[in-house]
Amino acid sequence: MFFIKVQVLDIIDITIVAYLMYRFYILIRGTVAINIFITIFSIYLFWLVAKALDMQLLGTIIGQIIGVGVIALIIVFHQEIRRFMLIIGTRYMSRTFSLKNLVFASKGQQQRIQIKEIARACVNLSKAKIGGLIVIERNSALHFYADTGVILNANTSASLIESIFFKNNPLHDGAIIIIGEKIFAARCMLPMSQNVQLPEHLGMRHRAGVSMSEHTDALIIIISEETGNVSIAEFGKLTQNITLKSLLKTLEKEFHGEIKQQNRVEPIKTY
Repeated sequence: MFFIKVQVLDIIDITIVAYLMYRFYILIRGTVAINIFITIFSIYLFWLVAKALDMQLLGTIIGQIIGVGVIALIIVFHQEIRRFMLIIGTRYMSRTFSLKNLVFASKGQQQRIQIKEIARACVNLSKAKIGGLIVIERNSALHFYADTGVILNANTSASLIESIFFKNNPLHDGAIIIIGEKIFAARCMLPMSQNVQLPEHLGMRHRAGVSMSEHTDALIIIISEETGNVSIAEFGKLTQNITLKSLLKTLEKEFHGEIKQQNRVEPIKTY
């Protein structure tokens, strides 16, 4: 009687492959890439059937297609592969060992995000129903996107952020990119998301914010011009209608370390 020998390494191997396929499916779900993935997977299954039935000619033809298809997969799914690598490198690994932190550590100090100024600007923009798109750098370098706008390299302040997004300001159209303590650039053009699962009522500002979170690990804050609602985009996910207190806590957690429960969040004054 024939028995299949299953070892511990086989179980680990199957588990890892299943997890990778699941994560890849999560990344491409809701995009046009899912249809391409299903087609290629169907061709692969058809090739396995052809090999099992010893159909040599058909198996050879499909095998050649699959051989070239590996390169095609990399080209077609380059954005999804990039996002997957980005998630592995940022979400599941401590930023303590990142190259950026090592560089700053060698200088003896680390630039700190001016979260109070950013939060205060979001409060005022939200109340005035002025649209805003704020991109805050984490580990992914954003200089490529900054080059599409106007380089400012100015100290971060609520008044400057509000004046940039004022509708009569020539810099209001687009995003501002914050790197460290500086508003590095304004009027930056961001890539547009192709995720078909995003609600239809979302405008170009929200879609650009989600797309930026798909391409980088940046934290993106979006203020709706129609409703004044504040949203956060990160790792391809959009959290809508967050409270301003939650926004401040998120900024504190991400850029100034964990907040202890006994510490009270200071109120943000508006003008």
